[in-house]
Amino acid sequence: MRVALAQVSSSADPAANLDLVAAEVAAARDAGARLLVLPEATMCRFGVPLGPVAEPAEGPWATRLGELADAAGLTVVAGGFTPGSGGRVRNTLFAAGPGVRATYDKVHVYDAFGHRESEAVEPGDEPVLVPVDGEPVGLATCYDVRFPGLFTAYAERGARLVVLAASWGAGPGKVEQWDLLVRARALDATSVVVACGQAAPAVPTEGSAPTGVGFSTVAGPTGEVLGRLGAGPGRLVVDVDLDAVDAVRAALPVLANRRL
Repeated sequence: MRVALAQVSSSADPAANLDLVAAEVAAARDAGARLLVLPEATMCRFGVPLGPVAEPAEGPWATRLGELADAAGLTVVAGGFTPGSGGRVRNTLFAAGPGVRATYDKVHVYDAFGHRESEAVEPGDEPVLVPVDGEPVGLATCYDVRFPGLFTAYAERGARLVVLAASWGAGPGKVEQWDLLVRARALDATSVVVACGQAAPAVPTEGSAPTGVGFSTVAGPTGEVLGRLGAGPGRLVVDVDLDAVDAVRAALPVLANRRL
């Protein structure tokens, strides 16, 4: 499967971000990709009130995303926000393409390092698989990467590839943690992990909002790096051999050997 990652830096304007998505969809189509992954918060960057920009999965932003994906003939995954309960939003991945319309609400909200994402974001409670050319692909978002069980659950449900969209927070050691966690989750699940993050902003935003550090990565089932970007905006296209996942799982059957 040829996968494309678009490491963009979203603005606070959802309409402008849709223009950005359109350009990335066209580039992925021209590159022959079957799956395009954009970051968490592609609809609107963090650091601004999210309630006013949140839309239902059938709203205009996601509808336009689906139209772009359908016209290009590939599956697109991009992060946005849908309305939640109690005045909160849900941190949602939209997956769209020919015959595909699905959403994944981030299960693990970032209540860590003094930040309380749960005050503004209502967590989801279900893993979600989407078909890409008949291949089941798991969806995960940012802080989910610190929870191995989600990734092994996807593997147990037949996924050989998991998409991870993020807007990773900056700080001492955070890029190193991102690299370690992405590769560890690939090892845990003996899966390919396609991890696309927001690019590091050219001008840092005020406050502590997680607006991205870059370093989008594709990791293979033994933790090897199949492709990686730097900090700034960029595109990455990787041909992923999913049959190699089967070979690794046969040689290293950690999923079958697990007892707890």
